[in-house]
Amino acid sequence: MARVAVIGGGISGLATALMLGRRGHPVTVFEQEARQAGEDLDQDFFQWRRPRTPQAAQPHSLLAPVRTVLLTEAPDVYADMLARGAREYHEFDWFDEHPPHRHGDEDLVTLRTRRIVLEAALSTAVRRERTVEVRRGSRVHALTVEEGSPARVTGLRVGAEAHRADLVVDTSGRRSPVPAWLIAAGCRPPVVDSHRTGIAYVCRWYRLRATGPRDPGRVKTGSAAPFALAGVFPSDNDTFAVSLVLSTGDPARGALTDPAVFEAVARRFPATAAWLDLGPEPQSAVLAMAGLDNRWTSLADGDGPVVTGLINAGDSLIHTNPTFGHGVALGLLAAQHLATHVEQIAVDSTGYHSWTTRALRPWFDAQVTADRTNGQRLAESTSSSDRRAAALAVCAFDDPVVMRARAQVRHLLRTAQNAYGTDEIDRHLSAWLAAHPDFTPKHDGPTREQWDALVPG
Repeated sequence: MARVAVIGGGISGLATALMLGRRGHPVTVFEQEARQAGEDLDQDFFQWRRPRTPQAAQPHSLLAPVRTVLLTEAPDVYADMLARGAREYHEFDWFDEHPPHRHGDEDLVTLRTRRIVLEAALSTAVRRERTVEVRRGSRVHALTVEEGSPARVTGLRVGAEAHRADLVVDTSGRRSPVPAWLIAAGCRPPVVDSHRTGIAYVCRWYRLRATGPRDPGRVKTGSAAPFALAGVFPSDNDTFAVSLVLSTGDPARGALTDPAVFEAVARRFPATAAWLDLGPEPQSAVLAMAGLDNRWTSLADGDGPVVTGLINAGDSLIHTNPTFGHGVALGLLAAQHLATHVEQIAVDSTGYHSWTTRALRPWFDAQVTADRTNGQRLAESTSSSDRRAAALAVCAFDDPVVMRARAQVRHLLRTAQNAYGTDEIDRHLSAWLAAHPDFTPKHDGPTREQWDALVPG
């Protein structure tokens, strides 16, 4: 059995510890935050100030890999999430009835829930594992490193206490101190690929009233203007979030933190207006998040691992802006792979680094490309000139075959090129365009003049 130390007790850290512990490996998790997600979801979600984890208060839609990994590794955690109010939404639920089943359709399910529900369910499960110890309020200060070529991490230090491990796993997030510790210890520097997104988010949480309408009907969850995106995130226990996305350079950004301005603007987008028209009760202030980048941090370079006895996972490895909701899914996939191969990884991490490059890196590269395009479009208030690409997005809501391809991409099951680049999709899209000869790419959100009229100068 491999002794494992995990730095960081967030979702990736807890999932890693749980999967390792259930395979019999002794695991110690070091988490500097003393508080943990408990039984009062609303108090934990709305009152717990977590400046080191701003994404915790932002909306989430948990993609198919979250569900499939949990059903395989921890079905009790998944059942606990459903019992706490998380809801399954199949992509074909948009239609009156599902199309004839194809292999893999069963995986096209989004778990609609706040992040805190997954945290609480993981925390509960981890507490039951006799091989796992979670030390909360324990901030790791350094790694213990033995010289070599490459050097080897043999454990970590919390204050004056040294903790030895066969493998240290860094899941401390996008602000991980581990790369700086390695450089200070004389190791070759990790390879960091970072891209600033230029995108900012503002969101507000609401709850449907017990005596009011429960659902807006068949309404898309997203709308767009040339300079902004709007989306609604149906969630657990009658909560939902309204989110606006715009360029960090947009002069309206600061004014949107005013709840009255935020709601007035959100009502100009059909997707979010439909939910606000249900008369929900606001549950939060307007929450902002910016300064985001897409960052890949590899602990291996062209000469191999920069150090042995240490790997990274979750946001410490791959941090993407939350537009596509990849973070939790990629974190759980890494946790599952690590737990399955931990004894080999503890000896030689080369295979793990190769797997992350092969299995996870393509999604990072896709996010970088999409953000570069979206950031430029939002900043310049331009529209897509690709009629066929724009039609593909609209067609999916009329044609289940195209919706299946869209869902496979969204849920990290196939790349866009593989999912859309088939003769079948080409035939269905061509037929849709033939049935809609007047189709032109357009936005359903407000014009800039309408937007500016609602935002104080």
